[in-house]
Amino acid sequence: MIAAALIAPKAYWYLTRGTGTVALLLLTASVALGVITTVRWRSPRWPRFALAGLHRNLTLLSIVFVVTHVLTTVLDGYAPVRLEDALIPFVSHYRPVWLGLGAVAFDLLLTLVVTSLLRARIGYRLWRGTHWLAYTSWPVALMHALGTGSDARTGFMRAVGLAAVAVVVVAVLARAVLAYAGPLRLRVAGAAAAIVVPVSIGLWYESGPAQHGWAKRAGTPAALLARKRVPQAANVEGTVASPRMTFSASLHGRIQEAKAPNGLVNVVITGRLAGGSSGAVRIDLRGQPLQGGVAMTASGVSYVPGGTRTVYRGSVTTLAGQDVLATLSAPSFRRLQLAFRLNIDTAAGTVSGTVDGSPLTSE
Repeated sequence: MIAAALIAPKAYWYLTRGTGTVALLLLTASVALGVITTVRWRSPRWPRFALAGLHRNLTLLSIVFVVTHVLTTVLDGYAPVRLEDALIPFVSHYRPVWLGLGAVAFDLLLTLVVTSLLRARIGYRLWRGTHWLAYTSWPVALMHALGTGSDARTGFMRAVGLAAVAVVVVAVLARAVLAYAGPLRLRVAGAAAAIVVPVSIGLWYESGPAQHGWAKRAGTPAALLARKRVPQAANVEGTVASPRMTFSASLHGRIQEAKAPNGLVNVVITGRLAGGSSGAVRIDLRGQPLQGGVAMTASGVSYVPGGTRTVYRGSVTTLAGQDVLATLSAPSFRRLQLAFRLNIDTAAGTVSGTVDGSPLTSE
């Protein structure tokens, strides 16, 4: 449990980024295949039913990765993203427009799945119209990835975005050229869209996500900006200076409880500090469930002081009701003791209280 508690935040972070990127690539491949199959292209090695099956499976796999991307983003807790933010567009407090585009793309994919399952009941015409509408999820998902992703300015993400655009453009242009029987105006409109849409996304990207200061303009909360903006001070020896370690701060956060194997229960408390200090804390407990509590058998605690990237990790040394005492440490820093006095509302799933931090002398 201790190892899981210490690894989970970082694992969620990488899972969120990885699954989001893979989902975009899978959706790109699915869209390209969907466009190509409309020209009834086939070969002895790739009959039409094989292409159609591959297209369907890629779409379903992309949805699996999108769902995983959503869940890991919510569970990560670094950014204030709720589950409803992934389903209801433009209601998030974190980068509302660009996270909202992700919700739109997700909803379109869910609509595609539902209408495909109900195809026999809703009729081919409505299903086909919905199916074509779902293709708009691709540019929306691409703008979401570039607008709210933490890697939007990296060379890797630029390459991913460029490759995705190139694949879809080639597919649409091939569709326009090879569909001899299609109406000329529709073919011309498709070819024009294949040029105009990517160029528009590219111009927006270069003037927005590719520029410094995009995080603030995108709607990142001030607390997260402060953590990224304030550098760690260096001392004369060139090592990173330790953040202030004696403080008393207020805590506000949430509590989640889930059943674990062997009849145990996992309790996770996440929250943010304000007042005497800022930062984020996480407490993981595992043990036998009790009336109004848990008999702890394992624990993990992490603390990131505001304005730094230092992660203190440790475990609970004393658990008495809603009072928690924890000992933590970080490489090149002194050990730190955190004393929590918590007020837990299990019905609402909220936690408040105070946290006192003090340094521990080396043994």
